[in-house]
Amino acid sequence: MELACGGGRGRTGTALACLAVLDGVPPAEAVAYVRENYDPRAVETPWQRRYVTRFTTS
Repeated sequence: MELACGGGRGRTGTALACLAVLDGVPPAEAVAYVRENYDPRAVETPWQRRYVTRFTTS
């Protein structure tokens, strides 16, 4: 699988955080997980962070 956006942080980070949720990372921790393991500036905007925290596997 390949994920990309212009800067590789906002939309890509959001998608990676959602994939982390699907893999078992709690939604409230997914942004921090991606920032620690991918890019410290990933998931750039408040609405992206909110989307991840509301993302569910059901």
